[in-house]
Amino acid sequence: MRHKVVAILDSIRGSLQADGGDVELVDVIEDQGIVRVKLVGACKGCPMSAMTLQMGIERIMRQQIPEVKRVEAVQDEEE
Repeated sequence: MRHKVVAILDSIRGSLQADGGDVELVDVIEDQGIVRVKLVGACKGCPMSAMTLQMGIERIMRQQIPEVKRVEAVQDEEE
């Protein structure tokens, strides 16, 4: 599952980078279906970051990898 997650993040990274942001994979908790990511650059702290996470990254992940139940954003101190 981790390889699929990485491939999807790579495929959407260009859109985020076009707006000055990016996403980094922090962890994949396969037995719970949780993907943990960190939004960086312009995405970090952006008022639209929650929408980017839920309606963008999570939606695409769940469509392409049925095992993914949730995508969570983590902050620096949570790592």
